[in-house]
Amino acid sequence: MKFINIGFGNMVAANRVIALASPDSAPIKRLVQDAKDDGRVIDVTCGRRTRAVIITDSEHVLLSAIQTETISNRLGDSAAASDDEDLPEEE
Repeated sequence: MKFINIGFGNMVAANRVIALASPDSAPIKRLVQDAKDDGRVIDVTCGRRTRAVIITDSEHVLLSAIQTETISNRLGDSAAASDDEDLPEEE
């Protein structure tokens, strides 16, 4: 299982991430508010501005102070690393 750093030492399992979104659009703001009302928000911004909203397969919503692009790159690096592990060794 691969974990992705989402800021300030907080990690999320890479295979549980469904979507990454910018917090600026109205639909994402509504989604975050609904999740707060239901108690499904995990805020790992440490008091900083929210720059990425991460939605997991368990319908939890994580708020991160790290840019969406940065998290996406980390997810991509994780996927590439797991693909490399699946390749047979060359002789």
